Amino acid sequence: MTTFNLTDTTASKISSTLTQLRHQMGAPAVGMVLTLVVVSDEAGQYDAVRAATEAAREHPSRVLTVIKRDPSEPDRLDAEVRMGESSPGEVVLLRLYGRLTEHADSVISPLLLTDTPVVAWWPCDAPPVPSQDAVGRLATRRITDARAAADSLAAIAGRHKGYVPGDTDLAWTRLTSWRSLLASAFDRPPGRVLSGAVRGAAGNPSVPLLAAWLSERLDASVETVESAGPGLTEVRLTLADGELVISRMDARLATLSRPGQPDRRVALARRPTSELLAEELRRLDSDDVYGSAIQWLAKSPAS
Repeated sequence: MTTFNLTDTTASKISSTLTQLRHQMGAPAVGMVLTLVVVSDEAGQYDAVRAATEAAREHPSRVLTVIKRDPSEPDRLDAEVRMGESSPGEVVLLRLYGRLTEHADSVISPLLLTDTPVVAWWPCDAPPVPSQDAVGRLATRRITDARAAADSLAAIAGRHKGYVPGDTDLAWTRLTSWRSLLASAFDRPPGRVLSGAVRGAAGNPSVPLLAAWLSERLDASVETVESAGPGLTEVRLTLADGELVISRMDARLATLSRPGQPDRRVALARRPTSELLAEELRRLDSDDVYGSAIQWLAKSPAS
């Protein structure tokens, strides 16, 4: 891994450094499929960059990490450029000072790969309406994470405000395995669902989101119940002839119970952020099902 530090620099100098390093390493940029813009604070940038780099193994990318520092300091842009044979794509850490903290879009615009999609990810606090944010306006996909907000439940409940196609949240991505398992459990119609409950750790935004999705899809009342966790622990649906239950108590394996059938153990592990991010980068179109789920959540009494 080659690291090059630029102090009090410009976007033009950063671009030149990227070109120079690519030529030195014989790694042309044509293999990169997108630009991933990560907007983080200093405390969260290490984990965010690591997750983005892991995701880039599946989706070679130019990763631009925007770190806003002290706005009261003189205007300055510092950059750290990372490139290596063992690391797919390119990683650039951009530390913005002074008035530049309010104009991140002008800093990153010259560094976007041409003719490739732009994805923006806020691993920390996200703007209330991502599509209206200066960075968000540059992106075709905008990824937030309600779990990182000070009030995770309020954050996910408010995602419907200003929602536009291309928005998504990792609280929804964490539900992919649960939704797939629930869908497979309904391969053979079990009869009408009368009611249901989703159990999970207090403050977990995926809990009300899954309940909203189930309520909409099943046309039934699905409540949320707190559990000791970790994460989501159980979905229980009451049917006319019994209960359909998915119970996970160790964050790795779950038990699927259906009326008239033997219990079955299934893999249902909690996934790291890098896998969640890689999943979102596989699809660059809008997620209409997520859009419907957050709209339904906003209309639920608990919201």
